[in-house]
Amino acid sequence: MRFQVVPAAYVVLRRENEILLQLRQNTGFMDGFWATAAAGHVEKGESVVEAAHREAREELGIEVEDLRPLTAMHRTQATGLPVDERVDFFFTCHRWSGTPRLVETAKAADLGWFALDALPDPVVPHERWVFESLRAGGPPAISTFGF
Repeated sequence: MRFQVVPAAYVVLRRENEILLQLRQNTGFMDGFWATAAAGHVEKGESVVEAAHREAREELGIEVEDLRPLTAMHRTQATGLPVDERVDFFFTCHRWSGTPRLVETAKAADLGWFALDALPDPVVPHERWVFESLRAGGPPAISTFGF
């Protein structure tokens, strides 16, 4: 049976061995968990690259300058619901203009830089997998989670 997928873009800001994470709140998904500082659904008529740029502007108030593909993750929560069938596109970024800050304060309680070997707890599970893979040399170009 065919199913619908929900695409999302993730921008992992890197500063040497650190990544920028936000603490989720009031979103209805994984509130109280640390997550990629700029991420969100791809909107109708928008490419995943355009979504990555938009999310960085909307959530952090920055313009990303060097998006690099990290992994495309096909994941599921195995509920059978279309909302739980996802394809996530992770990018890394080492250069941006502006200073990252919490713009959507109703959706994020905190923002912080964390070393890849000292991640906070808890981190959204599929994102933690990507970060731990990054620390170990990088995830594969295509990855899966939850199957």
